[in-house]
Amino acid sequence: MNASESGSRLVKGALILSAAAIGSKLIGTLQKIPLQNLGGDAVFGIYNTVYPLYMMIITIAAAGFPAALSKFVAEAEAAGRPQESRRLLRISSWFLVIFGLLLGAVLYVTAPLAGEWIGSRQVVPALRASALALAFVPWMSLLRGYFQGLHNMVPTAVSQITEQSVRVAVMIGLLLYMIQGGADDQDIAAGALIGSAAGGAAGLLVMGLYWRRNTRAAGDAAVGVSGGKTFSQKHDHSGTGALSAAAILRRMSAYAIPVCLSALAVPLIGMVDSLTVPRLLRNSGLPEAGMLAQFGIYNRGLPLVQLVTMLAASLSVLFIPALAEARYKGEYDLAARQSQVALRWFWLLGLAASAGLAVLAEPVNIMLYQDAEGSAVLRWVASTAAFGTVSVITAALLQGAGIVRAPAVHLLAAALIKLGLNLALVPQLGITGAAIAGVAAHGAAAALNTALLVRHAGVRLSPAHLLLWPALVTAGLAMAAWAASTAAGGLVEAAAGPGRLSAAAASLAGVAAGGGAFVAGAALTKLLSEEELLLLPKAGRPLAALLRKMRLLR
Repeated sequence: MNASESGSRLVKGALILSAAAIGSKLIGTLQKIPLQNLGGDAVFGIYNTVYPLYMMIITIAAAGFPAALSKFVAEAEAAGRPQESRRLLRISSWFLVIFGLLLGAVLYVTAPLAGEWIGSRQVVPALRASALALAFVPWMSLLRGYFQGLHNMVPTAVSQITEQSVRVAVMIGLLLYMIQGGADDQDIAAGALIGSAAGGAAGLLVMGLYWRRNTRAAGDAAVGVSGGKTFSQKHDHSGTGALSAAAILRRMSAYAIPVCLSALAVPLIGMVDSLTVPRLLRNSGLPEAGMLAQFGIYNRGLPLVQLVTMLAASLSVLFIPALAEARYKGEYDLAARQSQVALRWFWLLGLAASAGLAVLAEPVNIMLYQDAEGSAVLRWVASTAAFGTVSVITAALLQGAGIVRAPAVHLLAAALIKLGLNLALVPQLGITGAAIAGVAAHGAAAALNTALLVRHAGVRLSPAHLLLWPALVTAGLAMAAWAASTAAGGLVEAAAGPGRLSAAAASLAGVAAGGGAFVAGAALTKLLSEEELLLLPKAGRPLAALLRKMRLLR
């Protein structure tokens, strides 16, 4: 395979994986809405208390070794040692499967202790249900790492979509069954967490089928080669073929542990909330059921913010390859300009999302969650979209510039800020205090990343482009969204009465008007150029042509 074919294969694989990641994350994020609608705020609160802890355990079990396996398999395949790749998978599988089972057993046994830390015994069944996933997810993740090392992204993409689809289907099915059977909140939440185990089992099954097909193909190709001996067995002195299993595990661990530590920084802020907010609410005098319901209300806005940050993470692939190529060629000025464009774009998108969600908080809350409880808190949570978006893109740009560990360290610092502010604000302000602490924590991570990008990547920020013009555009967006929302909601309410229908009309009209005002305002203030618009996939070219006809594009 020549260099151009290899590069094309990598780009195609990255696109497949990005599309699958968007699809699976979209399914996983939106499933929280029917969970709240069917189970109520108390079940929603239990689920959102347990899920960050589950994600932390899954990250420990399945983040580092699949990445390490991918690296070593890619090296072995490049050197023409396919048997070595399979040996690496066998050895790491034994280790990670046993490790996952041990972690699952520890989580199951210590669930009552974790419930005491959180301040609610109602989370214990859900914690134990989540432990079941550790029997499947680590092995599934390892097989994904193996195929990624082969530069075959299709198995990972198919298993991701399958995992999330089965997880949500099982969760909703169990919710309906248990609610109809009169189960209590803690058992209903546990049923929702069983969906994670079902999804992991389905994803593992898909990866197993791909592995079986791969093994058969490799067996057919190996017939008659070297009398049954492999290249790695006869000639391997530089790879891992001559190493013992213990030595291979040590070498893989040296790579896997830093990757795992960096990945742990992402779910850490959510875990801080799980371990502090419910207990602080309980200490403030709320009964257990009321405390869990309040925590559920606090989490209403998080799926919407996660959609924005997920979009930011997906769109970052538009900039990162160009940035890496420019730095490889020594074109550092070009890399700095590309970073400035990316930072400005994502700051604008984050601000637009925050302003729109803040203005439309009440109708969106009613449309998605049936009532207006916690709309003021949702406005605070909406503000994290702007800072979270900047944090995502600056972390990617720093990694593209070779600064890998700093973004993880900054997230750890943000988690400490969240912890301190939770302790200070939640007893006084309740879930509003937790939301304010979230804004401060994500803002700190974004500021630290941006400062480092300015210092080490040559990025120069214009106050007008960073503050003045975005503020004007955001204000126009907010006014347009409010006016359209009020008018549409009023019309439907007059015809059909108040409720989710009028809230949906208000929300959708506000989003449409706000989006239009954002595009027009960004063009009029010269925040958009044709070159930047053309970076947008598919929609960029027709949008640029439309704005040129309207004479809104510089």
